Amino acid sequence: MQRTNFGEMACSIARTLDVIGEPWSPLILRDIWVGLTRFDQLQEDLGISRKVLTERLGYLVDRGVLTRRPYDRRPRYEYVLTPKGEELVDLLMVMVAWGDKWLAGEAGPPVLLRHHACGEISHVELHCSNCDKPMRANDVDRLPGLGAVA
Repeated sequence: MQRTNFGEMACSIARTLDVIGEPWSPLILRDIWVGLTRFDQLQEDLGISRKVLTERLGYLVDRGVLTRRPYDRRPRYEYVLTPKGEELVDLLMVMVAWGDKWLAGEAGPPVLLRHHACGEISHVELHCSNCDKPMRANDVDRLPGLGAVA
């Protein structure tokens, strides 16, 4: 079965899913964000097959989300988030807030986030880049952009 190429669609959600829409990619990004940067660390933490991990890491490197950095003469590499990858982690933090609210259950969130600027435990919220007011799905109108298909 051939995979649909979401990257060619005139939709930013589809294009993003083309990069991280399969289940392993966000988990790989999460692990790299928390400091598990080497192949063996990732494989052990995720329990993912070596073949799938190799494919996913290569795909994320090819898409500019990760970069490979040698750490040994064999050569062996560790994986580092690029600026593009760091912004995808921002997206994952929004997913964390949703999961904590709707799926954490009585046990509560499995991880807490402490904000460097204020030192407080917090969660990510979406705000308008112009007025800084909360920005939710019902607070916006969708208008055609320059990249819209005619």
